[in-house]
Amino acid sequence: MTGLEIWLLAVGLAMDCFAISIASGILLKRTLWRPMLTMAFFFGLFQAIMPLLGWIGASTFSHLIESLDHWIAFAILAFLGGRMVRESFKDEDCKKEYDPKSLKVVLALAIATSIDALAIGVSFAFLGVRDFSEILPPVSIIGFVSFAMSLIGLLFGIRFGCGIARRLRAELWGGIILIIIGTKILVEHLFFS
Repeated sequence: MTGLEIWLLAVGLAMDCFAISIASGILLKRTLWRPMLTMAFFFGLFQAIMPLLGWIGASTFSHLIESLDHWIAFAILAFLGGRMVRESFKDEDCKKEYDPKSLKVVLALAIATSIDALAIGVSFAFLGVRDFSEILPPVSIIGFVSFAMSLIGLLFGIRFGCGIARRLRAELWGGIILIIIGTKILVEHLFFS
């Protein structure tokens, strides 16, 4: 993957964090830096750790299915992207009832929003990422982008409320980005390798 693709992938993954952060900002109602930084930190941390765990798990057997690796990477990205696109069309009230200042709630949200990143780590193994020095830059970028997008989402939610969440369609754009990257991987392997 190129540097640009990694940054786009990170933005696509961070859209779940961004959407949850907007809802959390709406619930916070005002800027409270400690809970906001805590949420952004854990969202970024889990978004970085999960692909690393997925990569570690999948890299042990990726050599067994090298002939299918591009199809698997495409399927994972297309599935995750498609699910995000579908979720973006659900008519839900953006105001969720939970306490964004509770560490237990923040950890649960961080885990929930990072499950997709675990699958992305699996696709890294299938794309030929073989050692830790190769996986470190993408997971660092994913963690950083998730941290930043979480903070931005919190501030948007505090400032603009529910209206901004519906207008931005973060999940829709994140899903489209993942589908495009998956399609590019498949096309490159089928026609240009």
